[in-house]
Amino acid sequence: MRGVLLVLAGLFASFSPLGCDQQGSIPEGDLLVLTVASQETDGFRRFLRSAKHFNYTIKVLGGGETWEGGDYISPPGGGQKVRLLKSALEDIQEENKVILFVDSYDVIFSSGPKELLKKFQQAKHRVVFSAETLIWPDRHLEDKHPHVREGKRFLGAGGFIGYAPNLKKMVSDWSGADSDSDQLYFTKIYINPEKRKSINITLDSKCRLFQNLHGALDEVVLKFEDGRVRARNVLYDTLPVIIHGNGPTKLQINYLGNYIPNLWTFETGCTICNENLRPLSGLQESEYPVVVIGIFIQQPTPFVTVFFERLLNLKYPKNRIQLFIYNQESHHEPHVRTFLEYHESEYQGVKLIGPEEDIDPVTSRNIGFEMCRDNIDCEYFFSIDVDVVLKNEDTLRILIELNKPFIAPMMTKPGRLWTNFWGALSADGYYARSEDYVDIVQGHRVGLWNVPYVSHIFLIKADALRTDLKDPDLFESATLDPDMAFCSKVRNKGVFMFVTNMHTYGRVLSTENYQTNHLHNDLWQMFENPVEWEERYIHENYSKVLKDAFIETPCPDVYWFPVFTDVACKHLIEEMEHFGQWSGGGNVDNRIQGGYENVPTIDIHMNQIGYEKEWHKFLLDYVAPVTEQMYPGYYTRAQFDLAFVVRYKPDEQPALRPHHDASTFTINIALNQVGIDYQGGGCRFLRYNCSIKAPRRGWALMHPGRLTHYHEGLPTVEGVRYIVVSFVDP
Repeated sequence: MRGVLLVLAGLFASFSPLGCDQQGSIPEGDLLVLTVASQETDGFRRFLRSAKHFNYTIKVLGGGETWEGGDYISPPGGGQKVRLLKSALEDIQEENKVILFVDSYDVIFSSGPKELLKKFQQAKHRVVFSAETLIWPDRHLEDKHPHVREGKRFLGAGGFIGYAPNLKKMVSDWSGADSDSDQLYFTKIYINPEKRKSINITLDSKCRLFQNLHGALDEVVLKFEDGRVRARNVLYDTLPVIIHGNGPTKLQINYLGNYIPNLWTFETGCTICNENLRPLSGLQESEYPVVVIGIFIQQPTPFVTVFFERLLNLKYPKNRIQLFIYNQESHHEPHVRTFLEYHESEYQGVKLIGPEEDIDPVTSRNIGFEMCRDNIDCEYFFSIDVDVVLKNEDTLRILIELNKPFIAPMMTKPGRLWTNFWGALSADGYYARSEDYVDIVQGHRVGLWNVPYVSHIFLIKADALRTDLKDPDLFESATLDPDMAFCSKVRNKGVFMFVTNMHTYGRVLSTENYQTNHLHNDLWQMFENPVEWEERYIHENYSKVLKDAFIETPCPDVYWFPVFTDVACKHLIEEMEHFGQWSGGGNVDNRIQGGYENVPTIDIHMNQIGYEKEWHKFLLDYVAPVTEQMYPGYYTRAQFDLAFVVRYKPDEQPALRPHHDASTFTINIALNQVGIDYQGGGCRFLRYNCSIKAPRRGWALMHPGRLTHYHEGLPTVEGVRYIVVSFVDP
């Protein structure tokens, strides 16, 4: 009996190819996916990957053709797809062949053929189109669309599924131009009752098969369940099989495509981060890809010297690097000049554009790109703004190995949720926070993320610069800033901008309130860039002082601990000498209250160079914790009456007579090195007959000031000795 039913079913299908249904499940082998792609874009590769994930059989139409079908920004188009579909269907003779015709650049599969075919059968029609909330391109046809009991009533041409004979009939009379509207063509067929019935067309009104995002963004959420992720339509409580970022919803399909199908789940993390890599390990230096590194200095920026130090430390062969340096700031010319003086010869080549050439920032970026485009050996352009703190020496290698046309390392600002990427855009093209932004920034979600905007640092393949991104106006816009204009054009060219947080790469400096009226302006960055300031100026062993009691006691109640780096000591000395207004060493001193100094030194006060706020913060952050640990029960707000740098010279003031300090406790930090910079010197505590004759550069002596620690400065017999002294009270 079962065999008879199968035969009857077969006869029914043969007599009536336009019938509504078949008995039994449709074999997955009967399904063929047709799509159109005239070039291999990032979106197309994403589509193919999702299809491969679910084992769809794909046939691509239009390869090698020039696309003449318009785009979502331009007036209606897409006729080229209908022509290609009509031609492809002529070669398909199987009556039971089911054809899924979808776009590719902005489409991803969320589930497999079995679910798709089951839902297609349940629709009980021979052709099922995707449905849309909005009517396009002819609003005048709205009233002619059939009403539906529930769901969307307008046809979407970006996805449909049907039996081959029915689709052949549907496109049989197509004779339009490639630039004509496929949407309008199919809409007119659908709203014609006779044709709709003859071809047996319906719409997927509740998004069971197809989810068009345009006009439906509020309906769609990510659904994480049982190690799987897909899209859910919360309005109809359905799980669409195919997601289409139609119209102006490319950012949203990119967001969903970071997860679907199973690119990232809570159980597995990133599943594609190790796919299609370009390993560099094992290569000879001469085999490394040539990289042009573009360095852009567009405003006064702190720690530029440190930037170049980190550039030197990149673990990448310098003879495979060409440097393009754009410097708009005269203030930074000495920093650039010093770097090139010592290291230019180590690189394959260097091109410098200085402030005297009067080239604007936008033009400079185009020149940098051209330097890579014009060099046949250049494979990558690595763009870095000078306010980037590139902590990870492997950054360039990591980015190249990830093998993306455009990729950026995630950069942060300490203590803030700021990064160099945006997870979403507002309606006017500015920053908006994506649902996953905080999790990505805080490292709860780690992987590769297709985002709409990156800045400050990125790696781009030269092939992309020579093809999709060859236009000379990438940074130009009448309404957008250059960085936003650039990202907008990269997106519109179909190039995905990935950001990776798979490693910690570094930070971005704050350039606000950066003043250039000192010799070493970075000394003043304690408030704006405290992390960088500490790395530059606080001794590498300071953390051991509190954690491991890394403190010496050379004399009773005198504590000796590291606090300043050699760079900090050097900069303080040079800053004071640059200021140059040393006191005369006499008792009369109008800088202090009362105008009289009982035990005078030749010195410069911190407030003379505008450093009193920074010095107070230094005492609070780095000295007060040590004080409270070494003098239990004593707490200080690090108030100080005097803080100054003292200079001792044999022919000027070699020593200081015995005295008590006018303080609760005193900090005395050696700024240069005995035996190298000077001979003699030191400090003697008379009551204990205890001397410290070899003070270490950058180490602080901390001792009580009044009453107990009567002391003197021992003679400097050669050279110049510098110390910084601070009298501290509660």
